[in-house]
Amino acid sequence: MRFLHPELLWLLTLLPLLALLYGKRGAAPALTFSSTSLAASLATARKSRPGTLLLLLRLVVFSLFILALARPQQGSSTTEIEASGIDILLAVDVSGSMEAMDFTLGGKPTNRLEVVKKVVEEFIEQRPNDRIGLLAFGGRPYLVSPLTLDHNWLKKRLESLQIGMVEDGTAIGSAIGSGTNRLRDKKSKSRILILLTDGMNNSGRIPPLIAAEAAETLNIKVYTIGAGSRGEAPMPVTNAFGQRQLVRVKVDIDEKTLRKVAELTGARYFRATDTASLGKIYEEINTMETTIRTIKKFDNYRELFPFFILAGLLLLFVEIVIARRKLP
Repeated sequence: MRFLHPELLWLLTLLPLLALLYGKRGAAPALTFSSTSLAASLATARKSRPGTLLLLLRLVVFSLFILALARPQQGSSTTEIEASGIDILLAVDVSGSMEAMDFTLGGKPTNRLEVVKKVVEEFIEQRPNDRIGLLAFGGRPYLVSPLTLDHNWLKKRLESLQIGMVEDGTAIGSAIGSGTNRLRDKKSKSRILILLTDGMNNSGRIPPLIAAEAAETLNIKVYTIGAGSRGEAPMPVTNAFGQRQLVRVKVDIDEKTLRKVAELTGARYFRATDTASLGKIYEEINTMETTIRTIKKFDNYRELFPFFILAGLLLLFVEIVIARRKLP
């Protein structure tokens, strides 16, 4: 239920003032009695107070008329959004190397995966009309979420990503193959796989280039992102005393293969060395892969003000009858 003119409801705040004005007592009546015994009998007679009831009825009538003026309506509003026709599968590396602390979040050093989750969440929010899925991979691929338009649920699944949720390793080829298999039967205008990794293919049975050729045959674009600083990166490790400390480890990303995968499928390769560059990469992909969206809105509301007016008139009639009735 809604009110078409809700601003008129403020008139209801005047009713207490109206009640105060109507409820004021006038000057005490002066009557002349021929006998004091008559006055005494009147003083002991039970009093009848129709005035309070009439005032209450009048206030209710005014309330109903004000509500009618505000145009109460009952129904629903439906918005239909046509899907964009773009299916996007996000493949995120969750291997142990994603724990490197060479990115920042809120000015504080943060591991790569937490930053990726934040940036990917923003990317999802910018694509409300796309079906988006999520694939995690380490030594093997793991489907976290199928393609869906329920992005609230998708973001909850994204938040669940953890380093080491699958066996360690970097199966880039298997991730591309699994993503291609998830997208191959989708009848959409465009099918896209966005793969992010910080390492080299060292696991899985499918070579990345073979998987890329299969994706190209099925007209699936594979955007690749190499994440991590160049040279060395700080990695948290546990020393012999059980304490966590940062050590510098060598960063090794097979950019040549990642670039070749992207080129084979008609996409692009990007390198993200910090949080800002990673955000810009997803923004650029968002800009490149767009389509026209159609939004239709339907309103179906039933007017309720006649019922309020009818109820007000009925109570007004009751008030008039009571006011004209002779009381004993």
